[in-house]
Amino acid sequence: MKTLSRAVTRLRAPLGVLALGGAGAVLLMFVDPTKPGNLLPKCPFNWLTGLNCPACGATRMVHALLHGDVVGAFHYNAVLLALGVPLGLWLFSRWTRDKWTGERRTVPKQVGVTVIVIAAIWGVARNLAGI
Repeated sequence: MKTLSRAVTRLRAPLGVLALGGAGAVLLMFVDPTKPGNLLPKCPFNWLTGLNCPACGATRMVHALLHGDVVGAFHYNAVLLALGVPLGLWLFSRWTRDKWTGERRTVPKQVGVTVIVIAAIWGVARNLAGI
């Protein structure tokens, strides 16, 4: 029993993130972000500038995925679906493993630089192309 309580203590943060993500998923199952007047906040960058940020469409993308519409999800934010979701899963699994084992590994700087470069290119390209 002590082993289980230690494991839960070590994994408190990842389990908390999973719980919050699950709560967000439940909300998105019932609230349609494509309908006007929904409960969800608007993108502050889009609201201020009228431009799409690299993450614009993420809420609609997740809503579409939760309803089994992969093509619709790709339409809302292709780069985030194709690259961001796998990267997020990889980072979360790394973090969870580190919490479980007590290791403290850093993410290579190239990952952060690559994310920033891709986000900048995607942000500019989607606004120029009207995506």
